[in-house]
Amino acid sequence: MTAGPTVPPTALTPSADIAPSTTHAGTGHARRSAVASFIGSTLEYYDFFIYGSASALIFNKIFFPGIDPALGTLLSMATIGIGYFVRPLAASVIGHFGDRIGRRQMLVLTLVMMGVATFLIGCLPPTAAIGAAAPVLLVLLRALQGASAAGESVGAVTMTLEHAPSNKRAFYGSWVNTGAVAGIMLASLAFLAVSLLPQAELLSWGWRLPFLASIIVVAVGLYIRLRLPESEVFESAKESESSKELPLKVVLRDHWTTIIKVIFFGLWSVVSSIFAAFALAYSGKFGIPAALMLTVTIVTAALGIIVQPYAGILADRIGRKPVFIAGNIICAASAFAFFWSISAGSIALIFVTAIMFMTVGYGLVNPLGPSMTAEMFETRIRYTGAATASQLGLIVTGFAPTIAAAIVQPGPNGWVPVAAFTAGCCLVSAAVTAIWVKETYKVPTEALGTKTSSPS
Repeated sequence: MTAGPTVPPTALTPSADIAPSTTHAGTGHARRSAVASFIGSTLEYYDFFIYGSASALIFNKIFFPGIDPALGTLLSMATIGIGYFVRPLAASVIGHFGDRIGRRQMLVLTLVMMGVATFLIGCLPPTAAIGAAAPVLLVLLRALQGASAAGESVGAVTMTLEHAPSNKRAFYGSWVNTGAVAGIMLASLAFLAVSLLPQAELLSWGWRLPFLASIIVVAVGLYIRLRLPESEVFESAKESESSKELPLKVVLRDHWTTIIKVIFFGLWSVVSSIFAAFALAYSGKFGIPAALMLTVTIVTAALGIIVQPYAGILADRIGRKPVFIAGNIICAASAFAFFWSISAGSIALIFVTAIMFMTVGYGLVNPLGPSMTAEMFETRIRYTGAATASQLGLIVTGFAPTIAAAIVQPGPNGWVPVAAFTAGCCLVSAAVTAIWVKETYKVPTEALGTKTSSPS
């Protein structure tokens, strides 16, 4: 596959504000890193998001049977959040070794962890067979998935932007979360296929197939990631470092304000879990088939794969902040339109508003979020700092479907609190970005996160 859309010649021309050494060195590695990150994230998030689809459609019946359907859905949505709850601690550990040993080794580890956890979920007996042990094991394996995902996107974007020329970091970095969108698309395709099975077969063995397929994820991902070297920026920082302080200690002592900043900045990501998990379950109340909503997800994700790299190109041209803020504002407005279209039961409107919500709005913020987070930290602590801060922020994202299931009201307009919650998170992210986040598109990679980096 190619590393992205054709870039205009002017986008490949070094800026006068950027040192030449950061614009032409290692372009081949940058492309390979972007491809590896795209494929790795696709495979990783395929595993992570098939869980979200299963939680919306299957797990309330398999692991929480015999209780009120609404409560079963709430408990099923809550297990999604468990995967996010363990992420900050896992991110600190994975980030530490990523900064000490190397980015590549940790990315190999996260891929193996995710593949094994997902495969084992596909092997779990139902509650009817082993009782309460079934949901307990489900939660534990979801926690292992969360630990893996904690180091994935930040590690991948860290490695990619460190390989990339300074004036194209956003473009190359955009392929990490473009891969995540591709993973959502594949997960939806997988569940769309098995949802065509008769209900009895779907609940007995059909739902397991997407999970068991993760064994292929491990083999392909390992082959790709073991072939990529560490970046020169990382190797240089590692050789020149005189202090042996723990990266996490440095982050918590010297960058605690950045952690707070990232927590609020990262609220944009609630959009994905609200759309991919909660909306899938909620639409059933209005008689909308799950197959239709999965098709909507597939269409928006496919378009997102095309759109997101162009958001990276634009961010390299005019700056990260205007692109990111615009995307958040579009998401905030589109959240109301999307849920209203579901309540109206209009298939055409669902497709139109979902494209505006996920392809346009989310397509502007999603490819930039991880890169902007990583650019807030200097090289020697980047993995630890970005991973720890971003995963603390993602706790809200993980429990967003649970929050939505708890605040949704009965009746055709019961979606309004959910839309307001989603929009509020996006607007907070936009405000924090406008007021508190520094613009970095003209800052050389070596100067990111240091006192020499220019403020916005």
